[in-house]
Amino acid sequence: MSVSDCAAKRITATGDVAIGVVRMRYIVGLVDNVGAGRLTITDGTGGATLVDVDLATNIGFEISIPDNGIRGDPWVSAATNVTSATIFYS
Repeated sequence: MSVSDCAAKRITATGDVAIGVVRMRYIVGLVDNVGAGRLTITDGTGGATLVDVDLATNIGFEISIPDNGIRGDPWVSAATNVTSATIFYS
């Protein structure tokens, strides 16, 4: 079995995550207490949707991506009420 190093990038706004083409493995974050949250990550600006999740109000969240993760060039197109999130990738 092949093992690769993992890295992490914290995001606090929409736009380019600036990590290039990677395999996203895990995402953690926090939704504020204003309202329900939504996190949408596409493959580059305007690309295919890689992750699109609805989140409850005022919670910490964890998204575990199975197997080999999701490969793409992460671009956060929506982070509604998401205070921050950290993407773990390889």
